[in-house]
Amino acid sequence: MAKRPLTGSLPTLPPLPTWREIGADPVMLRRAMNLWPPFRFAGIRVVQIERGFRGATVELKLTPLTRNYVGTLYGGSLFSMTDPFWMILIGRCLGDEYVVWDKRAEIEFVAPGRTDVRTTFAVTDELLDDLRQKAEGGAKVLHWLENDIVGVDGTVIAKVRRQVYVRHRDHSRGY
Repeated sequence: MAKRPLTGSLPTLPPLPTWREIGADPVMLRRAMNLWPPFRFAGIRVVQIERGFRGATVELKLTPLTRNYVGTLYGGSLFSMTDPFWMILIGRCLGDEYVVWDKRAEIEFVAPGRTDVRTTFAVTDELLDDLRQKAEGGAKVLHWLENDIVGVDGTVIAKVRRQVYVRHRDHSRGY
């Protein structure tokens, strides 16, 4: 049986949506992040992203796949569970007039992660007002934010600090 040559063009699939398009809806963003391989395979689960992007809750379960050499939660996963929430939440709350980037981050491991853990993010009106005021006139703002990763019993497992860069888009030089 002779093979027939392909004629015409193959059907093209529609382009995948961008993170920015998915990120316009907190529910869709949460679902997409839970399917995103870096989170999914690290055992990280986004429990909630609040309406208006005013907060988020993220958890990491202790399983055989999330344990490190000594049987506690892998430190890289603890650190990853805080990325990129401050940037996304603040960027969505400030709107397209502002550029928001993660600039720097650090983690302090306080206790071994021997249970499931959780961390929360909360964007307040005071924080947004402060960032807008500091970014007025095109100033570059570098602002540190903190959150704790806690075990099911309330024990602080790690303290995470992340620095965000905020600048009004009119003055951002294309960033």
